[in-house]
Amino acid sequence: MKWLTFDDEGTTRHGYLEGEEIVVTGTGDLAAVVRGDADARAGEGRAGERERRPLQGTRILAPLLTPGKVIAVAANYQEHVKEAGARARDQRTATPRLFLKPDTSITGPDAPVALNPITHQLDWEVEIAVVIGRRTQGVAVEQALEHVFGYATSNDISARSLDLGSDRDGEAWTGFFDWLEGKWLDGSAPLGPYLVTADEVGDPQDLALTLTLNGEVMQDGSSTDMVHTIAELVSFSSRLMTLLPGDVILTGTPSGVGATTGRFLAPGDVMVAEVEGLGALRTPVVAADDH
Repeated sequence: MKWLTFDDEGTTRHGYLEGEEIVVTGTGDLAAVVRGDADARAGEGRAGERERRPLQGTRILAPLLTPGKVIAVAANYQEHVKEAGARARDQRTATPRLFLKPDTSITGPDAPVALNPITHQLDWEVEIAVVIGRRTQGVAVEQALEHVFGYATSNDISARSLDLGSDRDGEAWTGFFDWLEGKWLDGSAPLGPYLVTADEVGDPQDLALTLTLNGEVMQDGSSTDMVHTIAELVSFSSRLMTLLPGDVILTGTPSGVGATTGRFLAPGDVMVAEVEGLGALRTPVVAADDH
């Protein structure tokens, strides 16, 4: 099923797609659905009695507006590792490299991302987002995908420079934290348009990922190129922290980011991130004063 969250004249509601219609199942975002309470999975059987509304013309929001945790993974596609200038080696000798993004980074389809004046190098990263559906702690790789509710398209928008008004000392730790803090900007994790249940996706390790900028293809990859599989990422994350229903894992990006060529986002640009079967996620870029 394709679940979604939408705005209904100022009220947040959720439902699932049936053709070109939304079958409305409740208010709020999809947190209750992911937890399995409220109208979680009972809605299908009573669909004939439920309100329906056309998808066209409806303002779609991020499926989960305030997820509990947004975990992201750095350097998880081999070709992206190479383009970043890292030494060519088998990255599987390293454990997954995790970091957290704040929930204020979450935004929905068509929501503009503002060029924060703290950076002049804003970049794109199409990714597969994994939404956890069950309390998960220390799960084995072999059982990890059983704990996934579904998947969504995401874009880990990244500030490649930070204009902090002070000289940088050039130390490795300073550079690391500049990189990390560049992942935390408001609206830097567009998510959506749908949350597609795991049963509909099938094998998450065989999905095409693309990102276009003003219609030009910048990224064109496949999840087959992941260094650590989604099952491995869920398992590893659950060894470090308890994963709860609604937590999101952003699983890394293929090659083709702007930092490779020195091309960065500018006002008027439009990104479209798309993952096979998960939908296209459009994000326009605006100046900070226009937001």
